[in-house]
Amino acid sequence: ADCRYTCHQECRSLIQLDCRQPGPCQSQLSPESTLLPTCSQNVTQTVEEEKPEPPTVQEIKQRIEKYNAKVTNCLLMKLNDDGTYTGFIKVHLKLRRPVTVPAGIRPQSIYDALKEVNLADMTDKRTSFYLPLDAIKQLHISSTTTVSEVIQGLLKKFMVVDNPQKFALFKEMRKDGQVLFQKLPLTEYPLYLRLLAGPDTDVLSFVLKENETGEVEWDAFSIPELQNFLMILDKEEKDKIQQVHRKYERFKQRLQQTLKEARGKPG
Repeated sequence: ADCRYTCHQECRSLIQLDCRQPGPCQSQLSPESTLLPTCSQNVTQTVEEEKPEPPTVQEIKQRIEKYNAKVTNCLLMKLNDDGTYTGFIKVHLKLRRPVTVPAGIRPQSIYDALKEVNLADMTDKRTSFYLPLDAIKQLHISSTTTVSEVIQGLLKKFMVVDNPQKFALFKEMRKDGQVLFQKLPLTEYPLYLRLLAGPDTDVLSFVLKENETGEVEWDAFSIPELQNFLMILDKEEKDKIQQVHRKYERFKQRLQQTLKEARGKPG
């Protein structure tokens, strides 16, 4: 009430106050000086969003019927007897950095996929390459499949051996002519989001991108990956130097040409 200290409601028990000025709060503080409820008029209470009740099986059935009525490519959702459902999602891969894959390994066949053969374990050799920016992967998943499992499944299909924590799944939405991206938590269920949004990918689509955390966790990269980064930086540095040299070389030529033309003129 006197010092106007503000904190979150859930942080109140962790706050230690050193009240030196007399006031109505001081008499209520214990020697440990923890913030008491009676002095918390200025405490900022975090408003937690009420999580909606999980839909009933009947509601899910109605949503699936409505969803399937809009489908034009035969990629329908199917309701199971236990209340779960399965369907398809498309994920756009928009990766700006190279990915690491096993060297000299053939693409995974249907037989390998059915037998769950991990071709990446067959060799210790690694190589890096860029995935096409317009790559799209279609996945058949369940309503219980999480974002974390979708990321791991995508990496497995492309035989990418990078740490899954380097990647994040985003939902892309279009509103008022703008494209909005939102990073999905690892525990989110993409198929449920697809069901709510409908089959139109212009309303909602999924994008796999690098997990930009602000701070690069270099320990998550292998030695060959770090060496590749150094090579890329070295190349970019050389290209930049050449651009600067060409720029000032053109300036030099223009100045020399101007001086040459001015020598024969009076004044």
